[in-house]
Amino acid sequence: MKAAVITGQGAAPVYGEFPEPEPRKGCIMIDVTTAGLGGWDVLGAYRLAVQYPCVLRGEGVGHAADGRRVYFGERSVAPWGGWAERTIVPAAEVWGVPDDVDDDTAITMAIAGTGALVPLEKAAIQPGETVLILGATGTLGQLALQLARILGAGRVVGASRNAAALARLRERSIADATVTMGGEDDVAALKAEAGEGFDVVLDLVCGPPMVAALKATRWGARIVTVGTGAGSNINITAGDLLFRTLTVVGTGQRPPADREQIWRRLLTMARDHAISVDYAHYDLPQIEAAWEAQRAGPHAKITGRIR
Repeated sequence: MKAAVITGQGAAPVYGEFPEPEPRKGCIMIDVTTAGLGGWDVLGAYRLAVQYPCVLRGEGVGHAADGRRVYFGERSVAPWGGWAERTIVPAAEVWGVPDDVDDDTAITMAIAGTGALVPLEKAAIQPGETVLILGATGTLGQLALQLARILGAGRVVGASRNAAALARLRERSIADATVTMGGEDDVAALKAEAGEGFDVVLDLVCGPPMVAALKATRWGARIVTVGTGAGSNINITAGDLLFRTLTVVGTGQRPPADREQIWRRLLTMARDHAISVDYAHYDLPQIEAAWEAQRAGPHAKITGRIR
């Protein structure tokens, strides 16, 4: 079968042939139609493979042998994965897709959607509060801006280093204001849009941007960190955290049934509130280009047409 194949440690995936998956008890064979690519797929491509060559993992949508249209997470049985014409996935990780949900939405509202909703609910946004999304231009950030407003935020601010991508958020009217990070004084730039201080910060990048955001919060603020793209080490003092709460949340390590319930809630929210993200579409033979785009930071959800 055709697949995106990783041939060794550190090698980028290439389009090629790979053996068909073999039936396994407790697993479901899936003919894949669409696969998703995200930051975790790049970070985890080499840590999660138990042998080489292997198929690039990834989440996706396809059809089971009984004809059901299904979503599956990035938990294919190794060495198979979502970026192939066929994969095999533990049954608990295979969820039926409603007829009115397209492939892109089904994929986007799973890993990325959960990564936005869980920490925002942890922050317990109160009506009218001001919320800052750090790393706002990626898929998770775009979702978080919209979900924060749905959860009651009165003002939503997006921050990132990419001015053009931030302009796109304003164009789509999903951020009330934006802050371009990486200037001479990020703290001052953030405070200029914070009013009396941010009430909630959803931090998708950590590192120095998170420290700057912390200094632009008010007493009682809740800062929730879920990513480390800007670095995992931070330098803060006890005074920085005075009367504030900092929480680090893992969003994916939940039982499959819990993750499915969150996903179905998100599908309903996406429909009822017209949640959207920008997409970049590729075909399976273009996997090398898709991979490089993801590594560079696409400011969009990458999906691949497999069939």
